[in-house]
Amino acid sequence: MAPPPKKRRVGLVVGIVGGVVGVVVAIVVALALIGQAAGSDFPEAKFRLTLPETLADGRFELAQDLSDTEGQKVLDGADGAWDAKVTDAVVGQYNQGGDDTKGVLVISGMYGRFKNTDEARDNMLEGVSTADGVTVAVGPKDFTQGGSPTVSCQVVTQKQLGTTLTYPVCGWADGNTGAAVATITAEAATEDSSDVDLAFHAKFTLQIRSEMMKPIG
Repeated sequence: MAPPPKKRRVGLVVGIVGGVVGVVVAIVVALALIGQAAGSDFPEAKFRLTLPETLADGRFELAQDLSDTEGQKVLDGADGAWDAKVTDAVVGQYNQGGDDTKGVLVISGMYGRFKNTDEARDNMLEGVSTADGVTVAVGPKDFTQGGSPTVSCQVVTQKQLGTTLTYPVCGWADGNTGAAVATITAEAATEDSSDVDLAFHAKFTLQIRSEMMKPIG
């Protein structure tokens, strides 16, 4: 007898994007709320976040700008935060080469003036495990590169559509910007969590940050 056909993964990435958006938005809301106010001075606002038409040297294309909908949830969640003055939020879904089945980036971020960035970075990923169907498979690890802000990354598994998916989530926080980036590909979605190269994804996240950040004015 011929071996049973492998389960098709076409459409797998497409089907889980909505759930991942919710997870990433929740992370960024936590970024603004975690921590206690330290003094009265906020850093000067010098940079903002944008959603370019392409990211990662053109490999990923903007598929949906969700800033008016999911971004509003970020703003609502940050309202009244002690250590954050949020100007605006951006939430976007990108796909690889215009094809969701090849790969998807889900990005949720905000910009303004933020204190306690180290504490925010250390804690912003902790709330992931509270999302429906999500388990932290590899806990947060911090990565530094030159003069760039530290990036924290972890691997999560998420049960959705009868399948357990694996993907990394990375985040940064600095005085003006903070964001979380989830990277999902059909090939990696079912790999072992221990095989995910978090150092690679931290470096990739810094590239995404550099392409999203624009000077104010």
